[in-house]
Order: sequence, then C-alpha cells, then structure tokens
Amino acid sequence: MKKYFCAILLSILTSAFHSSCKEDSNSEKSIHDHEITKLSPNRENLNISVLLDLSDRINPQKYPSPAMEFYLRDVGYLKSIAKSFEAHVMNKKMIRINDQIQVFIDPEPSDNTLNKKLSILKISFNKDNVTKEKILSTCKKYDSISKLIYEAAIKDDHYVGSDTWRFFKNKVSDYCIEGGSRNILVVLTDGYIFHKNTRIKEGNRTTYLTPQDIEHFGFNNTGWKEKFYQQDFGFLKANEELSNLEVLVLGINPSDKNPHEEDVIRAYWNKWLEEMGVKNFEIKQADLPSNMEKIIREFILSE
Repeated sequence: MKKYFCAILLSILTSAFHSSCKEDSNSEKSIHDHEITKLSPNRENLNISVLLDLSDRINPQKYPSPAMEFYLRDVGYLKSIAKSFEAHVMNKKMIRINDQIQVFIDPEPSDNTLNKKLSILKISFNKDNVTKEKILSTCKKYDSISKLIYEAAIKDDHYVGSDTWRFFKNKVSDYCIEGGSRNILVVLTDGYIFHKNTRIKEGNRTTYLTPQDIEHFGFNNTGWKEKFYQQDFGFLKANEELSNLEVLVLGINPSDKNPHEEDVIRAYWNKWLEEMGVKNFEIKQADLPSNMEKIIREFILSE
C-alpha cells in the first residue's frame, strides 16, 4: 500500500491544487503542465472546520454581485479548502494519516435533509480507511453538496442570521479542536455578526455588529480608530483560550456607504481573536474564488 501511494503522489499533488474537481480524460496530461510542489511527508495531522454564515448576506436579490454571486464565491472557497485538504492527506505517509474536515452551521438547521448533507461533509481519514478514491472524492462532495446547502437556504428565504459569537463561546472548543492536530477554523462571513437570540451589550462591547451599529457608534469618520480603542469598543470575549486554533476569515464584504467600514470590521475581528488567544489568523475580503485559492492553499498547507 505504501508503494501504491508513493507511485501516485507526484502525479496527483499538483492536480489537487490546480485542476477542477471534475475528472477529465486529459487530467494526467495537465498534471505535467504545472510545477510540482513538494510537501513534507511527516506533516502533522490536520483538523479543518468550516463555519458557514447563511444569513441574508447570501441572498442574490438583496445583495446582487454581477461578477459572481456571494453564495457561489463561498462554494468556490469550499472547493479550494477541500482541494488543499486532499493534497495534504495525499502527501502524507499512510501510517501517519489521521486527518479530518467538517462543516458547521449555527444555529443547527431543523431540516433533517440538510443535517444529512452536513454529515456527508464530515470526512475523516486514517491508515485503516484511506484510499486514493476516497481522498479524491472530498472535493467533489464539497462542490456539489455545499451548492445544494446554499441553494436550499436561499429558496427557504428565512434568514435568521448566523450565531457566530455563540459558536465561538459554546462549541468551538469541543467541535473544532483536537489534541495532537493542527486545528483550523475557516469562517465564511461578510464580517458582520448578528443573531436575534444573541444580543448582549456590556459597556461598548457587544456580541453583534451590523452596518447600522457601525453608523450608530460613530465609526463613519476619520476619528473612528481613536474612539474605538480609547472607549474600548469591540466584541465581548467569547472564549478564554484558543491558542491551539488557527482562524481564516473569508468573505468580508463591507457596506460601500462608509469608507472606513472595512477597517472597522477588521478592528473588531482582530481585537476579538487576539483576546481569545488565537495566535495565527487572517481576515480576507470577498473576492473571486480563483483569486482566493492561493491564499487558502498557503494558509492550510503552511508548516
């Protein structure tokens, strides 16, 4: 079995990065058209979690995007995440494989059909169950099933928001952190946080942030930064110690009515993640998946 994996290693690694999830009769030929990136076969175990924000930010009627709808950008990001995961597992020594990837929605959907789709996206590999075919089916599942999830949410047209703050408070430690693994949480969000059942305010700290809040707090002028830090604005700390978690935030989409909006959103997230002990994190604005693939790949496959 080890010889089998070594034989297919070089021929599959680049395609995991650059080719589409669809099988193609010329796929073997296209592999040799790209530079092969070598990864350490002794890479540590990878535990990837993805939190989807299915609030009205994905509504193509409310927030149209001629270049590419935002929900399709999310699907593209998920494909890139899955491709990087495939490459990571494919490049490891078989005896060392103990890696997993999973997707969360918070609050949990009441639709049993949707929960079944999420369960299919919870994928684990170890030396006893891993095969080339199973590894390479990861991206296909994340492409097709994630699209169905987003389309179902849009069709339902009942956006209650994503309870991102409470997910960090109550679930991230139990669901997203495994001992002996490199733990990565990817959050697909526009950067705003709101859920109708999680509205807490203590001083100038909140569990929520909307464009209306940013305007109400007076962060639409050049003096916003001084006010933000001097008056201790920010999210309420949701967790005490997340030093064993890395966070990649994708899809920041600030309102264009305020030139400072993106900087304010970043300040909230930076302060929040730092206070919760997250040592490695990146926050990226919404962009086309083809432009984000390199960023996603480098974050996940860094050592």
